Amino acid sequence: MSLPFNFVRFVAIIRKEFIQMRRDRLTFAMMFGIPIIQLVLFGFAINTDPKNLPVAVLASDNSPFARRFVHAMENSGYFKIVDHVETEEAAQRLLARGEVQFVLNLPPDFSRRLVRGDKPAMLVQADATDPSAVSSAVQVINEIARSAFDRDLAGPLRDLAAKAGPAELRIHLEYNPDRMTQYNIVPGLMGVVLTMTMVMITALAVTRERERGTMESLLATPALPLEVMTGKIIPYILVGYVQVTLILLAAKLLFHVPMVGSFGLLYLSALCFIAATLAVGITISTLATNQLQALQMSFFFFLPSLLLSGFMFPFRGMPEWAQAIGQVLPLTHFLRVLRGILLKGNGFPDVWPEIWPILVFGFLVMAFGAIRYRRTLD
Repeated sequence: MSLPFNFVRFVAIIRKEFIQMRRDRLTFAMMFGIPIIQLVLFGFAINTDPKNLPVAVLASDNSPFARRFVHAMENSGYFKIVDHVETEEAAQRLLARGEVQFVLNLPPDFSRRLVRGDKPAMLVQADATDPSAVSSAVQVINEIARSAFDRDLAGPLRDLAAKAGPAELRIHLEYNPDRMTQYNIVPGLMGVVLTMTMVMITALAVTRERERGTMESLLATPALPLEVMTGKIIPYILVGYVQVTLILLAAKLLFHVPMVGSFGLLYLSALCFIAATLAVGITISTLATNQLQALQMSFFFFLPSLLLSGFMFPFRGMPEWAQAIGQVLPLTHFLRVLRGILLKGNGFPDVWPEIWPILVFGFLVMAFGAIRYRRTLD
C-alpha cells in the first residue's frame, strides 16, 4: 500500500537537491556558464560577413589611378592593406601561409593603358580555401572596379568611365576555384573529431579509474607523474592516427577533396595536435572528481574550440578579442595546417608558424597536469 503524497517530504527533497547543487560548484557554474558563453559567442563573435580582410599589394605602377583603387578598397571596410610586396614570389608566399586573404596585382603600365582606353587588367588573387570568407568581398571588389576611377576620369577622360569600368578586373580564386564547401569543411572535421574524442575519452578514462579505485593502485607505485601521463597518452595517439587515416580516406573517396601536400608532414602535424589535445584530457581528469564533471569540463573546452577556431565561421570575421582567444586554441592552428597541406601543398616552412603554438600549448597544459597529478599523489 503506497503512502499518500506528502507535501513536507516533497519540499524536503527539493531543498536537498538545491543543497546538493550548491555543493557541486562545477556543475552549478556550468549550468550558468555554458548558456552565457553560447550567447556571447553567437551574439558577438560569430560573423558570416567578415571585413578588414588582409590584402597584399603588388603594384609597379604608383600612379594616382593605382592609389585611388587601393584607397577605394580600404574605404569599403572589407579590405585592409597589410603589405606591399615587390615580387610575385613574395605575394604567393603570403597567400600560401594565410597571412593575407587577397593579393592585388597591378601591371607596370596600368595608368598609361588606362588613359589610352585599353582597359588594362587588374589581377586579384583570393585565398578561397574558406569560400564563405571571400564571397562578399569578391562582390564588393567588383563594384569598386566599376566606380573607383570615376573622380579621376574627368574632362577629356570622361568617356572612359563606362558602365563596364575603365579597367578589366580579373579574380582568381586560388586553391578552391569552384568554392566547394566540402574542401573546407571535410579537412576541418579531422581537427574537430580529434578534439572531441581525444579530450573526452582521456578525461573520462582517467576519472573512471579514480571512481573505481584502480587509480589508488597506480598512485601507490613509484611511477613518476610524467611517466603515468605519457603512458596513458601513447595508446590514444594510435587511436588518433586511426581516426586521421579514416577521415583522409573518406575525404578522398567520398568527397574528392584534393590532397596536394605531403602526407608525412600531415601525420607529423597531427601527432603534435593529438598530443596537445590528449594533454588537455589528462589535465581535466586531474581536476574533475567524477565522470560527470570530466564531461562538463571537456565540453567547456570543446565549445570555444568549435566556434572560435574558424571551422564553422570565418575566423577573420570575428572581433579582435575573439580572435585573440581563438589564437590560443590548438584547433585554430591545426585547421590552418590541414587546409594548407591538403589544399595549398604547403611545406614545413609554411606550416611551422602554426605548429609551434600547438607545441607550446601542449607543453604548458602537460606541465600543469603533471603538477596537479603530483598534488594528488601527495
